[in-house]
Parts: sequence; structure tokens; C-alpha cells
Amino acid sequence: MDDEHDEHAEPDEVDRLVAAWARERPDLDASPLLVLSRVSRLAHHLERARAEAFAATELVQWEFDVLAALRRSGAPHALSPSSLAAATLVTSGTMTTRIDRLTARGLVERHPDPADRRGVLVQLTGAGARRVDAALADLLVRERSVLDALSPSQAEQLAELLRALLGPFEG
Repeated sequence: MDDEHDEHAEPDEVDRLVAAWARERPDLDASPLLVLSRVSRLAHHLERARAEAFAATELVQWEFDVLAALRRSGAPHALSPSSLAAATLVTSGTMTTRIDRLTARGLVERHPDPADRRGVLVQLTGAGARRVDAALADLLVRERSVLDALSPSQAEQLAELLRALLGPFEG
């Protein structure tokens, strides 16, 4: 696939829905759908691929998210519950429940925080590390295959464009 837009590409489902809106509501500019409907549809396909990757390691998305946050934190792979909640965009109450469930599965452990007598650190266990490492490896293979439709320069350009779109939401 070359780096230029292919003027002769076959219309896809998004092209068809935008054309239908243009026909039915010519007073509206439906062009944002050309980008954002594709992003939404791609997200749906990625969620399915992620679910398959995580299922192969007996994880679900939220479990992977928590374990991955711990794994990325570096040795000793331990964070406070509030840091984990912030990293995974959930409330402290939700995080407490998640930590309880991961502890019951032997994937994390709670330890007293040596820097704060009242605090707790959540630490990745060996089993948790093995599980998240395997899930990540599978996930990256699946996501790399999604990007095979793009050249390396196209993938880099898309990453920059998506960063610009996400900026106002996550900045």
C-alpha cells in the first residue's frame, strides 16, 4: 500500500453510511463520521482481538490493565491502590474490589507500605507477572497484524494524528 490516498479504493460501510446521511440530511456535514466512525469500528475490532488475547491467558481487560500497570512500574512491581486507580481510570472503590479479586487469584499481594504506616502497596506475584507477560506478547502479535495494512510511515503518521485527537481529552 503506498503512502498516498487511493482515489480508487472500494467504498466501505462508513462511506455508505455517510452517503446515506448526505442524501437524507443534506443540511448536515456528516464528514466527521468518515474519521470517527472508522475509529469507533476499529475500536470494536481491537476490543475483540484484545479479549481473545486475554482469554488465552485467562484474563479479562480490567485484570490485564491492573497487572500491566504493576508490571510497567518496574521492580518491585508494587503500587499503592490510589496509584493503580489513577493508572487504570477507575474509582478507589472499584480498585479495592479489583485488588481483592486479583489477590484471591494469586496474581497480586498486599503488603504494608514502608513509607506510610497506614498505607498498603499492591505487588505483582510471580504468577501475575507470567500471566501479564504472556498476555502482552499475544496482544502485540494481534495488534501488529492489524497494523500490517499500513506501511511503517503510515503507522507512524496515524499515531501522530491520533495523539493530536486524544490530546484535548487526556492532556
